[in-house]
Amino acid sequence: MNVNVGIDIGSTTVKIVVVRDGEIIHKHYERHFSKVREKAVELVTNARSLIGEDAVIHCAITGSAGLGVAKASGIDFVQEVFATRKAVGVHVPQADVVIELGGEDAKIVFLTGQLEERMNGSCAGGTGAFIDQMAILLDVTPTELDELAQGAERIYTIASRCGVFAKSDIQPLLNEGARKEDVAASIFQAVVNQTVAGLAQGREIKGDVLFLGGPLFFFKCLQRQFQKTLQLDDDHAHFPALAPYAIAAGAAEYAKDTRSTYSVDSLLEALEKAAAAPLVAQYLPPLFENDEQYQAFKRRHGVHDVMTENVTVYQGDAYLGIDCGSTTTKLVLIGEDHQILFHHYQSNKGNPADVIREQLTKLYELCGDRVHIVSSAVTGYGEALIQNAFGVDFGLVETVAHFRAARHFCPDVDFIIDIGGQDIKCFKIRNKCIDNISLNEACSSGCGSFIETFARSMGYSIEEFCKLGLFAQHPIDLGSRCTVFMNSSVKQAQKDGAGIDAISAGLSVSVVKNALYKVIRAHSPDDLGQHIVVQGGTFLNDAILRSFEQEIGRDVTRPAISGLMGAYGAALHAKDNRPAKTTLIGMDVLSHFRHTVKSARCGLCENHCSLTVNDFGGGRRFISGNRCERPLGGTKKAELPNLYKWKLEKLKSMGEPSGKPMPNGTIGIPFGLNMYELLPFWTTFLRALGFETVLSDVSTRDMYMRGQHSIPSDTVCYPAKLMHGHIENLLDKGVDAIFYPCMTYNIDEGRATNCYNCPVVAYYPELLKANVSALQDFDFMMPYFELTEPKRFVQQAVKYFCGKYPRLKKKQVAAASQAAYQALADYYAQIRIEGQKAIAYADTHGLDIAVIAGRPYHVDPEINHGIDQLIASFNMVIVSEDAVWQLAKVPEVHVLNQWTYHSRMYGAAKYVTRKENAQLIQLVSFGCGIDAITTDEMRAICEDGGKIYTQLKIDEISNLGAAKIRIRSMLAAVEEGRKLAEQQHIS
Repeated sequence: MNVNVGIDIGSTTVKIVVVRDGEIIHKHYERHFSKVREKAVELVTNARSLIGEDAVIHCAITGSAGLGVAKASGIDFVQEVFATRKAVGVHVPQADVVIELGGEDAKIVFLTGQLEERMNGSCAGGTGAFIDQMAILLDVTPTELDELAQGAERIYTIASRCGVFAKSDIQPLLNEGARKEDVAASIFQAVVNQTVAGLAQGREIKGDVLFLGGPLFFFKCLQRQFQKTLQLDDDHAHFPALAPYAIAAGAAEYAKDTRSTYSVDSLLEALEKAAAAPLVAQYLPPLFENDEQYQAFKRRHGVHDVMTENVTVYQGDAYLGIDCGSTTTKLVLIGEDHQILFHHYQSNKGNPADVIREQLTKLYELCGDRVHIVSSAVTGYGEALIQNAFGVDFGLVETVAHFRAARHFCPDVDFIIDIGGQDIKCFKIRNKCIDNISLNEACSSGCGSFIETFARSMGYSIEEFCKLGLFAQHPIDLGSRCTVFMNSSVKQAQKDGAGIDAISAGLSVSVVKNALYKVIRAHSPDDLGQHIVVQGGTFLNDAILRSFEQEIGRDVTRPAISGLMGAYGAALHAKDNRPAKTTLIGMDVLSHFRHTVKSARCGLCENHCSLTVNDFGGGRRFISGNRCERPLGGTKKAELPNLYKWKLEKLKSMGEPSGKPMPNGTIGIPFGLNMYELLPFWTTFLRALGFETVLSDVSTRDMYMRGQHSIPSDTVCYPAKLMHGHIENLLDKGVDAIFYPCMTYNIDEGRATNCYNCPVVAYYPELLKANVSALQDFDFMMPYFELTEPKRFVQQAVKYFCGKYPRLKKKQVAAASQAAYQALADYYAQIRIEGQKAIAYADTHGLDIAVIAGRPYHVDPEINHGIDQLIASFNMVIVSEDAVWQLAKVPEVHVLNQWTYHSRMYGAAKYVTRKENAQLIQLVSFGCGIDAITTDEMRAICEDGGKIYTQLKIDEISNLGAAKIRIRSMLAAVEEGRKLAEQQHIS
């Protein structure tokens, strides 16, 4: 009796399919929780009776974690894409396209037309593991996540190419009261978007589409969103019952043609041999050699404690601090002597308001008439929500709260590192005030949620998981890389048979390395300082604390209340700033407290923000999601000068119809990338030649989605991805042609050794032509032009336009060129004039100036997500780098300065160091390779001039929670510095 067995060992599950006489007689699907080889043995053992003792078995192994098992056991291995094709050919032969999502793997196989197979690389975004991570974030099971999504009313924009990006979108939504149902459905839509944009990469998904893999079988909302997005009816979208086991079934089909045969006993023996195979990996030294060393470590850190007193015996005034963080909520009540009377620490569970209400009710019951809470303060991601909900007296930015707490334990502290659930905050202290702030931007691989996600995926709590690593003899060296790469490293360790203890210890070391070398960018321990305080819930993990001390080679201070430092600092702030009468709601109001959430769309300005309206009863409301202060119900602030807004309106006006008869038809210009700089030139030039120019609309998320199907690369920056939508927008407008030239060089401003354009900007028209199918038979004009030399440009333009349009004469082109250069010069002059007006306004009214240094397209509201308006809401005048760069001498830099926009930013940074009330904020679009060069140079210019360097990294993520923290932190540090300077002046 011949039996074929296929075993699919994926990143999170093991599947087995047994085929006899062409019929599947057994299939099983189970999570392996990192015990890959043991689980494979278990599944075959459980199928033993069905296979039969006398069966002649042909077996093949597949899957992302299957190669190591196959090598160690000697069993045939089949690559999973090939296994997929085998399964489809046998079970669903009519399929045109196969989409398969696994635990950490995703693939698309195009079967008709040109055969093509595409798999995700080292990124697990948009896979089952991503969905699992998001379920953990919402504190539900994956099944419950799917059930929640059925009740959704709206879809939020959520990035999915990495769990880190998604958390940056989701966590603020939860903290602001967004409905879990809406967030759940948005998560599934994000998976769809990642598959279409990240895997299809410009190739159209059409015809009969077969959906395989566990996520696409178990999650009905995911099925629905795929059908809706790809516009597939039930006859063309196939979700077979075999979906979770299809790859194992393909392996079983492949096994038919293998030479090796097994009995049940010999097959089990081969798999057991693999389970016992020795580990092959790079080792790290153990964290602790023995228990005595660990106990000494604990005694040393045990001295940094704080006095406690039970709230039930205390009498007098008390001060409440709340830290509503990205993943946890903390409360601390202190007495007159700074002693802790009460504390609480728990997960937000997606609704911090309920946690606070429950704990505040408990606290009032414990206080009775003996303890009077006379002042309160809140910090963290949920600060605004909680302050509005409960009438908390003060809201303060996290960095200030943590500094206040650290100073209590170590008055001479000169460096603080706080690692929370999703954030790393590092700040240097100079002259007893915050001098420099570093926050993680787009990556949380050095944070608590990073290690917690691994723990949960392996079936452990974070506490259990971390304890396992304390005494591991051979920790695995996983390097210091981002989460998605770390997933690959862990998978490799699993393939090699690494134990949980070795993986746990290795991850603890990796968290520390990521924090030190990716966020702080430390070159040596001296960069950190002599008196280092570490805090945040992540440092309660002894394995991470030990790794940190070993890595920097010196002892640090970890307060015993490390996880409560934000709340303790807030309580100290409340005590330092006690109001005449607290506004914190009492038990009478709290007993009737209710929290309801609804969605709304703001129509007060062109942003049309999606708002989340939180109602707490008694007339208390909190509205989030707005990019300005208008929907909050307060009086409208005076509108401050904002060059970002001025430039956008100026450029938009250039797209208005000329009102003149144009004999040569309409030419569309995409309103993106370098057109944000050169629009005055091209509109003037083309209209002078008799063309009516039509501008694509200002970027929106819907426009991006419209062009998403033709984006061939997921790693290119968001501004470039938007161009696909702009092309579709122009085609919808019915223009006769689209003009988008390739330009290797930019305008030479004489401030750099060369004047190159970014390679993406320079040649993106070529990519659009090759990937947007509608352009194949359309007049898409993409000549190679150089504007840096006017004479050469005239020659190029005459050759192109007179050749294409014989009725145009050389003199016309030359005259149009002269008018275009003048229009561009006038535009530059207007920017400088508006900049001087804005600076004069700030100086006259005693306001700070925010010099936002970026690229011309950062004016696009869909790219900057309203950051200029957010900064303006802090009473700052907004000036762009192109308004001030020429006001400072060329600064010395330590890199080859060959980019026009870089040289502008360097000049703007230098200007800020000479202007007392100016602060620099650099915008960087995530994925911009050449901007990586500018970061260290901009920081050096600012810090050498005594200014704080602030960088905001932006991408598709539309939530500005992290940006707001950084801006407030910068402003708080500036204010502290001014107070100190004033005190020194007086003394």
